[in-house]
Amino acid sequence: MIGTGYVGLSTGVCMAHLGHHVVCVDIDAAKIERLRRGEATIVEHRLPELLREGIDSGRLSFSTDGAAAVADAEFVFMCVQTPQGDDGSADLRHLYAALDSLAPALRPGTVVINKSTVPVGTAREAQARLGRTDIHVASNPEFLREGSAIDDFLEPDRVVVGCDDAAAGARVADLYRKLGAATVVTDPATSETVKYASNAFLATKLSFVNDMAALCEALSANIDDVVIGMGLDRRIGKDFLRPGPGWGGSCFPKDSRALINIADNVGHDFGLMRSVVESNLRQFDRIAARIASLVGGSLAGVPIGVWGLTFKAGTDDLRDSPALEIVTRLLAAGATVTAYDPTVTAPSNSIPSGVHLAGDAVSAAKGAACLVVLTEWLEFAATDPDEVAAVVAERRVFDGRNVLEADAWIDRGFSYARIGR
Repeated sequence: MIGTGYVGLSTGVCMAHLGHHVVCVDIDAAKIERLRRGEATIVEHRLPELLREGIDSGRLSFSTDGAAAVADAEFVFMCVQTPQGDDGSADLRHLYAALDSLAPALRPGTVVINKSTVPVGTAREAQARLGRTDIHVASNPEFLREGSAIDDFLEPDRVVVGCDDAAAGARVADLYRKLGAATVVTDPATSETVKYASNAFLATKLSFVNDMAALCEALSANIDDVVIGMGLDRRIGKDFLRPGPGWGGSCFPKDSRALINIADNVGHDFGLMRSVVESNLRQFDRIAARIASLVGGSLAGVPIGVWGLTFKAGTDDLRDSPALEIVTRLLAAGATVTAYDPTVTAPSNSIPSGVHLAGDAVSAAKGAACLVVLTEWLEFAATDPDEVAAVVAERRVFDGRNVLEADAWIDRGFSYARIGR
């Protein structure tokens, strides 16, 4: 497993759990030492237990020596970073550098598997770059949600494998046989496209429901009941129809922009995806404007308490977080922001410098003219409104995740606003 980021580490511990012998490789020596001690380097449900299980069983180990790790490997998963440029194009230098360094050490018959999300055509380019007919390259996209990656791996909706060599593709699919999942074995370009199409479609559903929530506000309709009525239609389904402050994270923004770039490169104007991305940007502006409206129209000098900074609950990931997008807009409008998130305990380059971090939820609300919920952590719904009422400057709350019990807050004298109502 080349790379111990979110995909590499989650995949590595799960493969070991299935009975495979796995070596996870990373150039970060300090991270490898932590992993050898059984310390999880990301926040992920069930990861610490499976990490310890793999180490104790002898099926999971960690190394900084890639060449040694792949020398006896039947399969080599590429899980390296593929940073994105402003135009949506992927930077494949890390991937190709890893391939170049490992190529001489690969034994005949090895299958190199692209697990990272990469542009369509990358598997075939990697095959040509290796310059070896005794090595095959396959695409095997991941469909892991942060916060539930382990469960998603072990109970997948499907396994997708793309390879130009049918026998090699079947070998990759067989790695997942114990999971009993529906399996699609196809060509590399199709496999790579499946990943982009899946994430783009989910982002489309989220942008749609957020725009519908804004329409419901204007029509005095109830977005919760609208979503229930839609979701009962089996052709639509209820998943990803929950309104919020916008979508973000490490996948949806990157993959949506990448798909637009991929389409541009072949002369296809993917106007729908452009609209989806633009809708999401409008959502950030819309939420910031609603908060301003709640406090009288101007945010200049207004103290705001924020609950949640990560892009979703169950992770410590701040990448492309909708919460941070909205906080940035609040700060730009002159607000002062005190925030609390259970996984964010120290300042980082990802958090705007004007944000003061509080140690708990109630402390973040102290002196606030408005409390704003931006991540759906369960502890926020469990926080006693009486404790918050005792410390805020003004009893106003904007529930950007629709997770609070509205009546409980209204009963304490709060002016309560939410999305889609």
